[in-house]
Amino acid sequence: MRGKVLVGFLALTAAATGLTPAAAAAGGDALDAVNTFIGTQDEGNTFPGASAPFGMTQVSPITSHYAGYRYTDTAIRGFGHFFLSGAGCWEQGGLVSTLPTTGEVGPGKTFDTSKPSTFDQKLYASPFTHDGEVGKPGYYKVHLTGYGGVDVETTAATRAGVERYTFQKPGDANVFVNVGQANDKEPVTGSSIRVVDDRTVEGTVESQAFCGGKAYTTYFTTKFDKPFKAFGTWSPTGGTPGSRSSEGGAGLRGAWLTFGGGQVTATTAISQVDAAGARTNLASERIRSFDAAKDAVQRTWRRELSSVDIKGGTTDDRTVFYTSLYHALLQPLTANDADGRYYGFDKKVHRAAGWTYYDFFSLWDTYRTQNQLLALLRPDRARDIAKSILAIHDQGGWLPRWAYASQETNTMTGDPVTPFLVDLWRFGALSGEEVHAYQALLQNSREIPPAASPFQGRSGNASYQQDGFVQYDPDFPKKGQDTDPNHGASATLEYALGDCSLSVMAAALGKKDDAAALAAKGRTYRTLWDSTLTDRGFTGFFRPKVLGGAWFSPADKPYSPQSQDGFHEGTAWQYQWLVQQDVPGLVQRMGGPAATGKRLDDFFAYDELVKDPATAVRENWVVGPYDYYDQFRYNPNNEPDLHSPWMYALTGQPSKTSTVVRAAHTLFTNAPNGVTGNDDLGTMSAWYVFSALGLYPAVPGTGNFVLNAPRFAKSVLHLENGRDITIKAPGASGSALQYVSSLRVDGKASDRVYVNVDQLKRGSTLDFGLTSDATAKWGTSPSSVPISPCAE
Repeated sequence: MRGKVLVGFLALTAAATGLTPAAAAAGGDALDAVNTFIGTQDEGNTFPGASAPFGMTQVSPITSHYAGYRYTDTAIRGFGHFFLSGAGCWEQGGLVSTLPTTGEVGPGKTFDTSKPSTFDQKLYASPFTHDGEVGKPGYYKVHLTGYGGVDVETTAATRAGVERYTFQKPGDANVFVNVGQANDKEPVTGSSIRVVDDRTVEGTVESQAFCGGKAYTTYFTTKFDKPFKAFGTWSPTGGTPGSRSSEGGAGLRGAWLTFGGGQVTATTAISQVDAAGARTNLASERIRSFDAAKDAVQRTWRRELSSVDIKGGTTDDRTVFYTSLYHALLQPLTANDADGRYYGFDKKVHRAAGWTYYDFFSLWDTYRTQNQLLALLRPDRARDIAKSILAIHDQGGWLPRWAYASQETNTMTGDPVTPFLVDLWRFGALSGEEVHAYQALLQNSREIPPAASPFQGRSGNASYQQDGFVQYDPDFPKKGQDTDPNHGASATLEYALGDCSLSVMAAALGKKDDAAALAAKGRTYRTLWDSTLTDRGFTGFFRPKVLGGAWFSPADKPYSPQSQDGFHEGTAWQYQWLVQQDVPGLVQRMGGPAATGKRLDDFFAYDELVKDPATAVRENWVVGPYDYYDQFRYNPNNEPDLHSPWMYALTGQPSKTSTVVRAAHTLFTNAPNGVTGNDDLGTMSAWYVFSALGLYPAVPGTGNFVLNAPRFAKSVLHLENGRDITIKAPGASGSALQYVSSLRVDGKASDRVYVNVDQLKRGSTLDFGLTSDATAKWGTSPSSVPISPCAE
């Protein structure tokens, strides 16, 4: 039976990827393994173009999709110079869109300046082919089949992007610089462009921030490697040959620059501070040529990606792993100019001296995985990230939730900044700033920002502090995209998780009273446990309460744990596992270990996973990236229950964690749709990296990594302190279900299902023994699990 299951698993895994298993890969160039097209289809929302690690400027094609590029689209509108990777809302950049064209520009010409629609990028877009298209870290290449054929290559430095256009058609050629349009569904509310000299244009783009945020201004400078011999600008009324500038509100606006054909290279730098910042950024990168810039950024990427060496697995396994690592190293974005200046949350210009200020924080997502990966692999960068978060607090008056372009968008709910910063503290990234951070976190935990503040903070704190829950109120007023009482039940669970993590920090800082009070708050999830509620044969679920403490009930039907009422992007089924800070308390409420195990089995469709993992996950789990509601199964596409596979390990069944993780890996493929849902600024990719290595940061604030069967025979993490974490798992095969039969940590046998970050940072070797026997007893004793930080 086991042999037949494995054959079916291999066949369906290959069918899922559209590829056959390749020979095992052992070593090689990590950069060459990356495929930047992974995630560019089915709402993964990644971009294939060039970026430096954590770069300010990205250069990537714009098609008809709101994230910039969709693999199945057939025309490229331009090459933008700012993108997010994997975000879910519409407003995602594509600013300063450039496109090479051929044909005369003027009244009655190929590009008729008397017709304003001539300069709509949707209309002048060029068809392209995937043949010869290349997507690697720091380099992108595509052949435009329009305009007589043009090869476009892009590369990037931290604060500048470079394009090289090679025109096949002889004669004059143009570069269109479009400042009035960006990605689809990215409103541009104002723009300007100015021809400075015969090699340079500069200007501004005023666009809307993410998830309906406020407008902000991006300054840019573009310099060409050769002079243009003619130029003009366009506005909403049409084009004007010889015009040197165009400026105004919303509408078509840009400039065309005519060259003698052949090959043209353009270098663009941006700034959120001012025009001088863009010029400084351009000059600071000292880009001598396209090839020199490409070589430099790819050397940087090789250094970043070589922080993890893997051996074993197929060629596709290697590509998925290193592409995931690549995606996790793109954000947050560098936000200070080369001279250190940055635009703060107090709308003033500040200077980062000797450190890097970062912006664009998707904390509701990244606090779960990507944050810990950066803190482990890149602690120096993590320290600057922590310092940036605290600068936002100091300048804006509050800690952020979803920070974008020096503003708080108030996107998503709960309290993600607390576990985010506490984990940075736990990993050592707050050295010297512990008290500063703690005071900011305690304010955020207990208070509510003033009405005049643009920050929303814990908007449900009034009822949470008094009654132990955030009331469910769909009509509660909000300052931005979201507010906590609109999703009161899930906000309560998020608050409790955050407070528990903060209690760990408080205890370490000697704040005993605070620690006790916060730990108690970490158990407030219990106020929403309805022990009478039954669904699918299980009794007891979380249920929202309204102000005053009554259970919420819909007007026209009984309350269902599968409904959207009270939960943000999920249901009570998904959120029932967001209690990893008090596993014993949760297990008790679910009726004991056996009943909890049965509930987990039903949640994951476990029996079906064992029979045929690749098919079972696609037929039983939540499939669509936005199918949040009316669901009772695991949602691998979204954040609320990403940690839930490790709830098996935390409740005495570690072998089942390994089953679920291996099954979930079939959803990560070497294909454009090879990411589960939105990648969310590297969150899903970091999930894959950790789970493939065999360790996962399941419980915020503890520094513990819960273990599962590694996917690779050997993995080595090279830490910045010169130490290595070596993970050995002889015989590991991602195409089979495997379980941990034994573990040696630094040579000593261990039955624990976890290791701690302190031990890992000193340099550590984990030797896993693997088996195909799902009844392996490793890690199943009561002493094998870590102590829940807020259990009574």
